[in-house]
Amino acid sequence: MPDDALLRLLIAILLGLPFLGALALVRVNRRMSGGLAIGLTTIGLVLSVILAVHLPQQALTFQTTWASMSGVLFGVSLRLDTLTCLMLVLVHFVALLVQLYSISYLHDEPRLSRYFAYLQLFVGSMLGIVLAGNLLILYAFWELVGLASYLLIGFYQERLIASKAAQKAFLMNRVGDMGFLIGIFLTYYYFGTLELSALTNNQFGIIPPTAIGLCLFMGCVGKSAQFPLLTWLPDAMEGPTPVSALLHAATMVAAGIFLLARVHPLLSSDALVVVALIGTITTIIGGYSALFQTDIKKVLAFSTVSQLGLMVAAMGTGNVSAAIFHLLTHAFFKAGLFLSAGAVIHAINTQDMRQMGGLRKALPITFIAYTVCAAALAGLPLLSGFLSKEAILEGVLNWAEGQNDHLSYMIPVSLLLSSGLTALYMARQWRLIFFGPYQNQETPLTQAHEPDWLMLAPIVLLAGLSVGFWFSLNPFSAHTSWFFHLFGATEAESIWWLAPVSTGLVLLGGWIGFRMREPNHARSFVRLSVEYGFLDSIFQYFIINPSLKLATFLSRTDQRMVDGAVNGAGVSTVVLAHLSSGIDRFGIDGFVNGAAWLAGWLGRLTRSLQNGRVQSYITAAVVGFLVVLWWLL
Repeated sequence: MPDDALLRLLIAILLGLPFLGALALVRVNRRMSGGLAIGLTTIGLVLSVILAVHLPQQALTFQTTWASMSGVLFGVSLRLDTLTCLMLVLVHFVALLVQLYSISYLHDEPRLSRYFAYLQLFVGSMLGIVLAGNLLILYAFWELVGLASYLLIGFYQERLIASKAAQKAFLMNRVGDMGFLIGIFLTYYYFGTLELSALTNNQFGIIPPTAIGLCLFMGCVGKSAQFPLLTWLPDAMEGPTPVSALLHAATMVAAGIFLLARVHPLLSSDALVVVALIGTITTIIGGYSALFQTDIKKVLAFSTVSQLGLMVAAMGTGNVSAAIFHLLTHAFFKAGLFLSAGAVIHAINTQDMRQMGGLRKALPITFIAYTVCAAALAGLPLLSGFLSKEAILEGVLNWAEGQNDHLSYMIPVSLLLSSGLTALYMARQWRLIFFGPYQNQETPLTQAHEPDWLMLAPIVLLAGLSVGFWFSLNPFSAHTSWFFHLFGATEAESIWWLAPVSTGLVLLGGWIGFRMREPNHARSFVRLSVEYGFLDSIFQYFIINPSLKLATFLSRTDQRMVDGAVNGAGVSTVVLAHLSSGIDRFGIDGFVNGAAWLAGWLGRLTRSLQNGRVQSYITAAVVGFLVVLWWLL
């Protein structure tokens, strides 16, 4: 068993490697960048496995003082427990496969070094979230993840649509992050600490106010694309396809679920009900939005939204371990689906499924991998998705039974129906891509071929990890899974009819999805799906447009009234200054100068009379005498 000093060293190396790599990769030759990034991630994966193997029984927290303000100490703390080790291995493993895939997928990209630098920054930020031991440090890395995702989504900066998608993701996440930050402030106000070890053990005996839980949950709403902040995630597909796989599998969107697992003890019963309702709504909206999409990546993006809603609903019903279990299984089959979609796009140079069809013979390995991962996502038996979904549904049904409220059953019923909806849109996508006549007029079917093994190996590996035997020796039940024993979770009560019913719904949904024909996309129920439930239109009409009008009004008010008053005061001051100057020059100075001139003139006149000539004196006397006589008479 490594001592604390060695564990601290391993954690420091683990956390520092990706950030150092991000700095180094900016200056590395593009041909070397991929190998360096893969080497760093491999080292991180090995260290993560070592930590997981030697994980002590009790959670460890490593803390040091960071700053002191007004006698209040703020520390940097890192936490090591079972959940941390699971996420460390998962993040590194998926990131490693994505980077291997990227070497071949982006081999002609001139900015490859920058791409791998952004990926390393992203991975390092996610590791910081996973390792954070207090909410303040977690929030710092939370914002770094937002920055890294902005850089990756907008990687093709020459494309306006990619830049707008990056801005949209960044701004919508700021809405959730604002609530998260308020929740952190409230947590410190009520508990006097931000340390997760103290908060989760409830050492203070204080019942957390509902406001704290809801504000902290807002961070999850933003990062994990929950209702109503879910429209940024499908637009994020404008980034490179390997980035989409990383974002949707084990990193950014998983951060919200990880946060909920960390702060779950701070969620009051009322807050948990809100969490469950938001998750259920997101599951249904995400599934329906995926139904009629034509972009191969957007179908998978909305599928991610729907599955994240399922995990959030499980968190809201108190089934934390099942939600994390689904996060684990979802990481494998969703990454496999995105990388398989990248192989399809790489083969025929289009993301529009209406221009595909008949590719199962041209891409046989991709077809098999896609089929396995799609079946796992739908929740068919023998696959991992079946196990994790059954664990969630059993937990939600047991929760509803304990509520003594018939309305509570709306949540498990909605989640159960969402399984059929998932199978429906995935079967439709499966048919459009691999069956029927080939529709692409620009790229002949004869030119479509499988990618090289740098791309195929991660796809095949992820498809293999989507098989249920890896998680439970009994692929029809999650109760024997090593996962629940690892976390020491209490197993939900088994419901005998759940597996047959859910499997029946999946088969029915798959049959309908495979048989259905494409409806007119001008019809309202199709537009409701394609346009994300009109959420963007609602935001535009009720939030963006009023905000722009208010901003315009305030700008004009500032220009015409505030600036007008200031400018008017300035002009008036200048006019008064000129007027005062004129009065001073021509009034006061004029009177003084005039009096002086008159005195001088009179002096000169008087002086002219005193010239020493008798004639002048006689003349002056006579004139003066005559003036006096005239005045008297």
